[in-house]
Amino acid sequence: MRKPMVIRGGRVIDPRNRVDGVRDVRLEDGRVAAVSEKPLPLEGADEIQAQGLWVTPGFIDLHVHLREPGEEAKETILSGTRAAVAGGFTSVAAMPNTQPVNDSALVTRLIRQRAHDADLARVYPVGAISKGLLGEEMAEIGALRDAGCVAVTDDGRPVMSASLMRRVLIYTAPLGLPVMVHEEDLTLSAGGALTEGPRATRMGLLPIPRSAEVAMVARDLVLLEEVGGRLHVAHLSCAASVALIREAKRRGLRVSAEAAPHHFTLTDEAVEGWNTHAKMNPPLRHAEDVAAVREGLADGTIDAIATDHAPHGVMDKQVPFAEAANGVVGLETALPLTLELVRAGVLTPVRAVELLTSGPAATFGLPGGHLAPGAPADITLLDPGAEWTVEAARFQSKSRNTPYEGRKVTGRVVRTVVGGRTVWPPEEKR
Repeated sequence: MRKPMVIRGGRVIDPRNRVDGVRDVRLEDGRVAAVSEKPLPLEGADEIQAQGLWVTPGFIDLHVHLREPGEEAKETILSGTRAAVAGGFTSVAAMPNTQPVNDSALVTRLIRQRAHDADLARVYPVGAISKGLLGEEMAEIGALRDAGCVAVTDDGRPVMSASLMRRVLIYTAPLGLPVMVHEEDLTLSAGGALTEGPRATRMGLLPIPRSAEVAMVARDLVLLEEVGGRLHVAHLSCAASVALIREAKRRGLRVSAEAAPHHFTLTDEAVEGWNTHAKMNPPLRHAEDVAAVREGLADGTIDAIATDHAPHGVMDKQVPFAEAANGVVGLETALPLTLELVRAGVLTPVRAVELLTSGPAATFGLPGGHLAPGAPADITLLDPGAEWTVEAARFQSKSRNTPYEGRKVTGRVVRTVVGGRTVWPPEEKR
């Protein structure tokens, strides 16, 4: 039995329950027991002083690559969930592009067992849409759902077959499973390394036009309107894609979307000097795209901030730019990058917290994301004014592939609580 906990005098921000003010929070038996404007009695509980801190529901990341099984040199479920809780994330959705692919209940159960053994953040497996991520034959989605998968995706690869995508939407509709899509027309992006524009031309790199993403978003919205289901668009990066999602929502389609911090804080300028740590898919875009993604986050078009945490080894990045692996680690920098939008006046504090908590929880139908009595005792305590400098060598992740090395940021996680137990910082650092 875990000892109860009273978190005292912090600014509680709970968007789902419209709470934003100084409160005490009591956690008991792995659940939120009370949230009160008046001081709560200790009654045998541990007392956590939170004056000057924000107390929020535990962050939820819908898009994380944990690499296990198969690529444990890059990340393991243990190291990845340690990075998650260091960044304030109490729940993460694990992408299926492992080795072997999570296209079977056996792999799903392995991931869940390893997450149970790690005993840090909650891990929600996401199953593959197609067997082997080959885009040819639908995976056994019902079995994946029964084994614990909360969504399906071929993330890292698009579903090029419109027929397969249509069948998947039909099949998953009665199961209530979101279909998460990596939108990329490979006939337009093949061989590309950088978004189309003057920089790609000057660097002599094959370009990736924005239409590679936008055309696939449009196709899948047409299919969604025709057959129903739940569509979730991963890592939106283009202004036109944001506009399509906004219009689809206006017409009542069951579509949701996420944006990654690198797509709302960086442009393709970050690749100057052949910086492979700024190479990702979809690629960094132009200033007008960044502005549109920010607007989508602010106005509700985009439902969640998701990191697309993609660990890679040193030799995956220390190669010619066109040959470098796509992706960046993001769990430990997401909070301060999100708070940059708050300081810029793009997001209110409440909206920023919503995008990291209740927004993603609602998108995938996950527990948590709020602090009403009875909710899981998953809490993030953060200091919104703490200044620090990003140093990849200090990450909890096994990998160091970040474009933010040396960036001065503001906002840091002070404590992460999962199920009423402090999991960050480690006991020896408290």
